[in-house]
Amino acid sequence: MNELLKQAYAQATATNYLYTRHRDRWEYLLNSYAGGEEYKKGGYLYRYELESEKDYARRLAQTPLDNQVRGVISLYNSFLFRTTPERDLTNIENDPRVIDILEDADLDGRNINQFMRDVAVWSQVFGMVWVGISKPNSQATTLADELAQNVRPYFSILSPLNVTDWSWDRLPNGSYELSMIKYLEEINDTMSVVKTWTRDVITTTMINNKDRRAEEVFDEPNELGKLPFVLVYAERSPVRGIGLSVVEDIADQQKMAFNESSEIWESIRLDTHPSLVATADTDIGTGAGSLIRMPDNLPADMKPYLLQFTGAPVASIYQSINERKKMIDGMANIGSARGTETTNMSGTALEVEWQLLNARLSLLADGLELAEEQIWQWVCLYLGVEWSGTIKYPDSFSVRDTEKQLQQLITAHSVVEDVTAKAAIEQSILELLEVTVNS
Repeated sequence: MNELLKQAYAQATATNYLYTRHRDRWEYLLNSYAGGEEYKKGGYLYRYELESEKDYARRLAQTPLDNQVRGVISLYNSFLFRTTPERDLTNIENDPRVIDILEDADLDGRNINQFMRDVAVWSQVFGMVWVGISKPNSQATTLADELAQNVRPYFSILSPLNVTDWSWDRLPNGSYELSMIKYLEEINDTMSVVKTWTRDVITTTMINNKDRRAEEVFDEPNELGKLPFVLVYAERSPVRGIGLSVVEDIADQQKMAFNESSEIWESIRLDTHPSLVATADTDIGTGAGSLIRMPDNLPADMKPYLLQFTGAPVASIYQSINERKKMIDGMANIGSARGTETTNMSGTALEVEWQLLNARLSLLADGLELAEEQIWQWVCLYLGVEWSGTIKYPDSFSVRDTEKQLQQLITAHSVVEDVTAKAAIEQSILELLEVTVNS
């Protein structure tokens, strides 16, 4: 028995090389999005030479984080979910289990829109995220029994940090099918729960974290015969199972700005509180305007003096941080959306910036649309019906500068003399203001 538990522990804790290779970077991206205490615990503030642990902890606590990663993702999702996705569920629309899924997708109170918004967030952070579609094994034999027991499919979000191993099989038709997935279902200080799915068996391993050994192992049949997991990409990489984070480079710029913010505090502190150089027997008071008592026989060249700070001016550090923010706006194509570049860019440049943002958002929306359709296909497989519905996310995210367009139309109306042209401009103004005129 002990030997079997040792083997179970080794199997449950083994990871594949892709997970090992990307784990640290995924943790960095997670902390960059989370910010706050988690970011500071990550140790992304560079240490000074010979800096003590106490001084580093003080400097870390006093350094604020301007969370650009969260800001960019929040802006993207404000566009993506400004319009509710259209769901035509056809033959399963009135199924009470499907209605329950729409209202509570994860058995934790999140409706389908809130759930997909979270999927969008984490796929953008990591580049991809897993969605598991599960249904508890039950002895219910009728739909009424399932409804009475609240047995129905539900969804779970699994971050790449939790999915430690996976593999695909190449099918005869050339497509790939997931053949094994292992993920950390639950973890606390003492115990971890690891689940491993194959086409035949679902294995649950209870691990004692303190003793690093498996305590219990449960096997249950995989009645579906397949692995109901969907890999949602933000952007695909050449490697199957690995996505490209939309904030990868933005997180690095954020880290540099975080370190420069620390330099601002240190520069101000040293500039306003310069160091005093004095002999050991000089009596130096504390606080502003305090007295300094020097020995009577102190030579003139040994008198106390201020050590002037000659570091970079604070203004230059602020300028560097602002330049990094402009770089972030350029990387994310959000300069025009944030309004930070509207005064420095021509009308054509602004239009191009909006088009680039629109293209990026359309790519993200297409990925979510594909993923949700695959999720509903798994739901239908659990329900024993064939999926025939459609999911539609917005295709265009263009935003008009109404005030600017209105001013242009008013200017054109004032210089045009042709009656027909004036009428056309007036109609455009009314359409822009969304005013309906009866013909």
